[in-house]
Amino acid sequence: MLAAAILVIAGGSVAAFWLAGTEPTIAAPEPGTPAVPVEVATPSVTDVPVYLDGLGTVQANYTVNITTRVDGELQSVDFNEGQAVKNGDLLAIIDPRPFQAAVDQAAAKIKQDQADLANAQYLLAKDQRLSQQQIVTQETLEEQQAQVASAEAQLAEDQAAKEAADVSLSYTEIRSPIDGRTGIRRIDAGNEVHTTDTTPIVTVTQTQPITVVSTLREDDLDAVRGALKAGPVEVTAMSMDQSQQLATGTLSLIDNVIDQASGTIRIKSTFENKDDALWPGQFVTLRVRQQTLQKAVTVPSAALQRGEDGFFVYIIDAAGAAQVRKVSPGPIENGSAVIEKGLSGNEEVVTSGQYRLDIGTHVSVQQAAAQAASKE
Repeated sequence: MLAAAILVIAGGSVAAFWLAGTEPTIAAPEPGTPAVPVEVATPSVTDVPVYLDGLGTVQANYTVNITTRVDGELQSVDFNEGQAVKNGDLLAIIDPRPFQAAVDQAAAKIKQDQADLANAQYLLAKDQRLSQQQIVTQETLEEQQAQVASAEAQLAEDQAAKEAADVSLSYTEIRSPIDGRTGIRRIDAGNEVHTTDTTPIVTVTQTQPITVVSTLREDDLDAVRGALKAGPVEVTAMSMDQSQQLATGTLSLIDNVIDQASGTIRIKSTFENKDDALWPGQFVTLRVRQQTLQKAVTVPSAALQRGEDGFFVYIIDAAGAAQVRKVSPGPIENGSAVIEKGLSGNEEVVTSGQYRLDIGTHVSVQQAAAQAASKE
């Protein structure tokens, strides 16, 4: 996993800053000794974001395999491969004729049931009048009431059958259940499809918004939790070589368990991805902004040297001689090193030519204007 905010005090990151040879000594230049050419820079005072870096995989929010819910012939495919679709867009049609026939049959049965019910209700009303005149018996009246109830039940049953037939007919039009993008068509029109098929007609994947699942060291957990408590946490998706910024988003959640085998914690981040810069399955470097160092003193990382007593930089005094200033470095980012202690921001620090310097060595600045320290 990539280091979070790469600290120069980490062993692997400081190898480039070892000074060749021994500790700087006090120079005793002979008269007429030429000045040593060096390049210098003036420290910058700026806000520096501190990042935690991890490897991540782009994942779609939703992925739906489009399959049929009824058996029949795939009559038409109504999408183009790779097409952006909306929720409810028509994707394919199953031959609807058998299902339309079932709907028509159910509708006819309902009409027959309605007629039977109306006749049973008419006879019941007639028997009720005759019963009041004691022309028909109570038993006949109750039998007719049962006929009405039976007709009502038959009508309800056939209405339910009609609704089921309507649902089956609606399934002959296969529509997208989400906003997304279609993939490669897996089944062509003219083939018979069945509800038991395991091969989908197509897969629809949602890419806007999209998520990245990445990992961080378990030691970074407290830092990320603290950042979340402070408010929304900005994240940046970079290409694997970190040469290109792909998208910015926000941290959504921290997984509820640490992977003990790898000593990592998973996090999920969300990106709007309106330009489709992120693609499902893509590997990225995810950068989590842990904090921002306010008014931090920074110098080009090339100025930072390391000796037996720790880190130092060469500065140029008013007499044009090199002097050593011990410093406490912080994070390094994009060729710029944060100096937590040791510099006020007004010094000139040597960025090139240090290997020829000792304390008191007279120097010749090779650039007319000192380079400003790199900024984020």
